[in-house]
Amino acid sequence: MNQRLRRFLAASSAAACAIVPVAGCSSDGERTAPPAKKAEPGRFASSNPGSVNTYWIRAPEGLILVDTLRTPADARTALAQIKKTGEPVAAILLTHSHPDHVGGAGALHQAFPKAPVYASKATDTTMREDKLGLYRLARSANPNFPAELTYADRAFEDGVPLRVAGLRLETAGFAHGESDTATVYRRSDTGDLFSGDLATGKVTPALIEGTSCGWLQDLDRLGERFPNARTMYPGHGAAGPARALIDEQRRYLRTFRGLVRPAVAPDSPGGRTVAPGEQKSITAELDRAYPGRPPVADLPTIVQENIKAVARELSAEDPAKTPAACAAPRSATGPRPRSSAAA
Repeated sequence: MNQRLRRFLAASSAAACAIVPVAGCSSDGERTAPPAKKAEPGRFASSNPGSVNTYWIRAPEGLILVDTLRTPADARTALAQIKKTGEPVAAILLTHSHPDHVGGAGALHQAFPKAPVYASKATDTTMREDKLGLYRLARSANPNFPAELTYADRAFEDGVPLRVAGLRLETAGFAHGESDTATVYRRSDTGDLFSGDLATGKVTPALIEGTSCGWLQDLDRLGERFPNARTMYPGHGAAGPARALIDEQRRYLRTFRGLVRPAVAPDSPGGRTVAPGEQKSITAELDRAYPGRPPVADLPTIVQENIKAVARELSAEDPAKTPAACAAPRSATGPRPRSSAAA
């Protein structure tokens, strides 16, 4: 190509960019490559019951893993998929301390010993103290749960942005909701949220800690903290639009509380205790409203345990002091669960 032709083509390109600005034009009129398409995170979900997710994010310096599954065996199964990427693992992030998200950390850290494990200081403390005895319970229920945990070697304050494997991540901490402590990670470049169990997709959650009101307040704070979040990658279930998953989780918790609340009214068949017939009715109502939702834990009686825990929580609440996020709607008291002859 001669010099005169080159000048003509460059001028034509600059004119086109000036008249109709399009992707591929730079400020000086030269053509540039279109932006690369965002790579979706990889995902491995363990089998049901109690399916749980681990994700891997492609970062400039390698893969970032988010959560580590329930057991070393689950983690080793995920490793087979992770290694197919051909990329090194540069870091491991923990969202919260629940056994099903930290039990596989040892196996992953052993496979990638140079990859630091990150957790908030609050989560790290909760794991080391285990005041609720969750790890003892996990070991008694599942012989594959590790006898010893792998803890974080990079603990950080919630709210402090992190630079991990060449990627900037925003962090936000939440407490006394789905878990004692929880950290959400947001990719600054894509707006993606890795939410742990704060908002999950189409699963039956664990409410056995009796903190559904705190969870509802956390959901409000999550939406306020990241109003422009795009896709949310939850600890259980499929990814989806962040706002939709937050709203869905909120509806489930409010529905659950609305079904249990009449069963602990002073004039209910069991008084402040949910009678067997009421529990059966609540379970049936949930099955109708949320059919086919797998549980987040391998606990056959998870719904019944959830009902007992929320009943205790509601019995202890002072309606006059209940936060707005948790209060019963004024215009709807909800159907009273039906008792049966067996009650």
